[in-house]
Amino acid sequence: MLGFCYQSFMQLWLASASPRRKAMLEPLFFNFRAEGLLGVDETPPHGTVEYQVSEICQRKVGAIPEEHGFDLVLVCDTMIADPDDHSLSLGKPNDELEAAMMLHRLSGRRHLVWTASSMWYQGRWLHSCESSVVEIPSLSVEDFTDLLSSGSWQGKAGGYDLHGKMGEHASVIDGNTSVVLGITREVMNLLETLVASQL
Repeated sequence: MLGFCYQSFMQLWLASASPRRKAMLEPLFFNFRAEGLLGVDETPPHGTVEYQVSEICQRKVGAIPEEHGFDLVLVCDTMIADPDDHSLSLGKPNDELEAAMMLHRLSGRRHLVWTASSMWYQGRWLHSCESSVVEIPSLSVEDFTDLLSSGSWQGKAGGYDLHGKMGEHASVIDGNTSVVLGITREVMNLLETLVASQL
């Protein structure tokens, strides 16, 4: 992140309801719109997780109205690759049981987190897709209970939040934390450069 407190007056629409993405952008922008898109089909297509996350991100791009009235529009999607099969993705669990199953699958292992980000700027869309490697140590019964009872799994791919309870256990061992939290490093670098150029 930038090492100063200046913020851009550019009008940004973060087309996502993710609190983690919003928190990453708050140091860079004054009040901005953070609102997800409705009616986007997020069913993963066949293919690698890299392809899946990129395709869903493009579907979200297609849902942005042409006359949106913002200087910047950002859409993103994040998926976790099954550690046993990189063509399978772990999405958001529907309930606590499904979250427990996902956490059990990831416990004591490394996995890839994929994020695709598309940003509208100066009349065109810029696309990027990146991955990071996250390692989760073997979780004890107490760890599972704590993670599940905290509710931090809700709405999170793979059933965990790196900056929530899982942050006490998991670590990024290759790549960037921003990817795990939901915005590619390439897009974050561009946003930081745009803000810095306004000083």
